[in-house]
Amino acid sequence: MSENEPAEKTFQQRADEFIALANQQNAETEVENVNSALLFSAARFNVFSTSRQFDTVEKLEADKQEVINYFSKRYTEMLEQNFEEYSSRFDDYTQK
Repeated sequence: MSENEPAEKTFQQRADEFIALANQQNAETEVENVNSALLFSAARFNVFSTSRQFDTVEKLEADKQEVINYFSKRYTEMLEQNFEEYSSRFDDYTQK
């Protein structure tokens, strides 16, 4: 990598950018609207990114449940992890 090339963003930096965008949108609408759009977008991108590894739609469809199980498990893990972190800092996060 040359000095002029930007450094690769970290996982956390990318996540923070999505959260910042969601917070911006939340200023314009109800949090439920932003949450639904974010979930839909994640699901759509998950299918897009996964489908690229298949060379036929039949193979993609054959692995549909495996893909859904994978993303459901990962989402559950991340939701549990974030729930615990948020709970541990609830008073800090909810101060008005």
